[in-house]
Amino acid sequence: MDRGAFPKRMLLAALGACCVISAPARAQASYAPPNSGDVSNPYHTIVQWGQLPEGRKWGATAGISVAPDGNIWDAERCGSNSCVGSDADPIIELDQKTGVLRRHFGKDLFVQPHGLYVDRQGNVWVTDGLGQDGKGQQVFKFSPEGKLLLTLGKAGVAGAGLDEFEAPNAVVVAPNGDIFIGEGHNPTLGNSRIMKFDRNGKFLKVIGKMGSGPGEFIEPHGLAMDSSGRLFVADRSNNRIQILDQDGNFIAAWTQFGRPSGVFIHNDMLYVSDSESHSDRPGTHGYNPGCERGIRIGSVKDGKVIAFIPNPDGLTGGSEGVAVDHDGNVYGASRIAAEAGRIEKFVPIKKP
Repeated sequence: MDRGAFPKRMLLAALGACCVISAPARAQASYAPPNSGDVSNPYHTIVQWGQLPEGRKWGATAGISVAPDGNIWDAERCGSNSCVGSDADPIIELDQKTGVLRRHFGKDLFVQPHGLYVDRQGNVWVTDGLGQDGKGQQVFKFSPEGKLLLTLGKAGVAGAGLDEFEAPNAVVVAPNGDIFIGEGHNPTLGNSRIMKFDRNGKFLKVIGKMGSGPGEFIEPHGLAMDSSGRLFVADRSNNRIQILDQDGNFIAAWTQFGRPSGVFIHNDMLYVSDSESHSDRPGTHGYNPGCERGIRIGSVKDGKVIAFIPNPDGLTGGSEGVAVDHDGNVYGASRIAAEAGRIEKFVPIKKP
């Protein structure tokens, strides 16, 4: 991308970011996030995709992932922004081709399902970001059929202990089975750290702490791994992606993907959803001047943003979670308002 196309103030911001972020020489330096018109949008938008159980409406949703068989899994908040008092199943599987509901489970387990990840064996991992009435503040592993296989954290307890979470946001599993969990959500931002466990749930280490330096986080909201096993962290309230090795050593930080809520890697292409940036509200939680909300796409190898999917319909919310299926279709888990959401599907436009 030609940086000369950016307005002067954006170029200055990019140069400033380059000066304060230390990264290996081989890594792409940070620059200002591209917006509409700076890069292409090679996708057609389907603004409402996926089927819920009959008679049920969509609630807020943030967690979305793709299974090895290609089907789409989503964590939906029981028709509202919370599952408290609901008998609905928040975890749903949708057919990748048709969006038809295949199965659903998880009722009576969650307060506010947040992050969702499907591992190489098809197991479904879900974080619960709130606690109430002896539930929540936990991470669950399910079989594809809905059998509960593993639980991490203490039910309803928010804490900084090595067996506790405070607002867990996201989970990802390494090829060797190690489990990484990002915690710390607004408004308190909690512990703002990453917890690492082995495949059996044994604690291994804490990665990072609250802060804005290399390897520090303010609200690690999404996690993904590339083919080299590097950990990509959506360090949301620092307006950057951080790249670490699996021991937590800092590799690079990129601001060109905006204010990241969700992150997904498919064939070493990085997909980052920005649902919070504001260009005109200094002092607000989502302030990120010069940055539009949407989904930015680029390579994990050089960090160059090559495509941008703007929010459909000019929505002020947009996708928190993001995922990509085997055919290259992009899915956004969208929290439109406090008690409404949807899945948006972005289909690659075929070249004539």
